[in-house]
Amino acid sequence: MDSVETGLDSGAQAPAFEQEVDASGLTCPLPILRAKKALAQMASGDVLRVITTDRNAIRDFQAFARQTGNTLVLQQEDDGRGVHYLRRR
Repeated sequence: MDSVETGLDSGAQAPAFEQEVDASGLTCPLPILRAKKALAQMASGDVLRVITTDRNAIRDFQAFARQTGNTLVLQQEDDGRGVHYLRRR
């Protein structure tokens, strides 16, 4: 079972989240590093919401989820802003 959603869904219902990281204005690798640091402090099953403006973040977070075993619950993109929901493994 693949833990990464492969498509973007701007109309999907966003999941509840326990913590948020606003990485707007930051470029790779900073959004990933901020997410990694936040996830390390969260309990298993908790959801992290990450807001990005880096155009490569969609692909970067898909790879990050595959490599770390965290679940990429949903990705949304709207007006140059990406929102990523990661569930802590």
